[in-house]
Amino acid sequence: MRKLLVLIVVLALGWAGYWFVGATAVERGLTGWLEDRRAAGWTAGYGDLGVSGFPNRFDTTLTDLHIDDPLTGFGWRGPFFQAFALSYRPNHVIAVFPPQQTILTPYEEIDLAAGDMRGSVVVSPGMTLALDRATFVAEDVEATGSLGWSASVEEARFAVREAVRENAYDIGLEMLGVTPDAALTEAVDPGDTLPAAIERVRLDATVVYSRPLDRFALQGVRPQPVAIEVNGARATWGDLAVTAEGELDVDPQGIPTGILTLEVRNWRQMLALAVEAGLVPERLAETAERGLALLAGLGGGGDLRVPLTFRDGTVSLGPVPLGPAPRLIPPVQRQ
Repeated sequence: MRKLLVLIVVLALGWAGYWFVGATAVERGLTGWLEDRRAAGWTAGYGDLGVSGFPNRFDTTLTDLHIDDPLTGFGWRGPFFQAFALSYRPNHVIAVFPPQQTILTPYEEIDLAAGDMRGSVVVSPGMTLALDRATFVAEDVEATGSLGWSASVEEARFAVREAVRENAYDIGLEMLGVTPDAALTEAVDPGDTLPAAIERVRLDATVVYSRPLDRFALQGVRPQPVAIEVNGARATWGDLAVTAEGELDVDPQGIPTGILTLEVRNWRQMLALAVEAGLVPERLAETAERGLALLAGLGGGGDLRVPLTFRDGTVSLGPVPLGPAPRLIPPVQRQ
């Protein structure tokens, strides 16, 4: 019995020592990472940092956290950020976000309020800590931009996992109950013919990056998308629905080239709304309708299958030019 008690005491002391060493490593790792970011020109800081959860967890809490990357123009700040990991599985982290937070972008600041927002991140064991998979969920999200707009989402789910191809990742996104900014809704739907909220937005894609997403991704040149395979995307808003699939190549400036095939339900109504919103010039409306009717087949029925073509920095819907193609790598513009 004495030997058994001694063994239990030794094991308990050993585990306590392991937890203490691990907790100290977590704290030093985070403070060192933030110091490295500041040395690289970032604005990075926090109020307090604490690690608890003995004996089976590493529960890390940072208060008044703020990080800002001048190279990309993106950043984040919030009253706290929490990360939880089992002490025997430290490569699997649960992240909890505060109900009020601010996202900094190259264009503006976006304040987020959420009823619940959390994520799960799994990295591969090893020195590089390469991303294996991650999921994020959020409920009752309200976003307010510093440029004067606001929008909300009832529920959002995002997932990413390492794909078979080198530096490729499968990405899934689903949003339910998306209410756009009132000014945008008024511009797109002045006749109030659509529901207040977009019922569902879904994306299934594979993105190939210029380098892997690992612990070195924030050092030097950031990973940038070089190819995007849209396996399936769909948005449903009342009687309108759009699905898309196709492949795009992305140049170093972030300009996509390629074709996405769209299937549009009630395309005439959608075209009318696009003209009303100024997305399609009114002088081209009649020509666009005739051209899309030909693509829709004899009689120009309510459904349409049409290519969305990205070429030479521009984008067109079938024969209808829409304007400059979006940049998928935003330039730093925030002051």
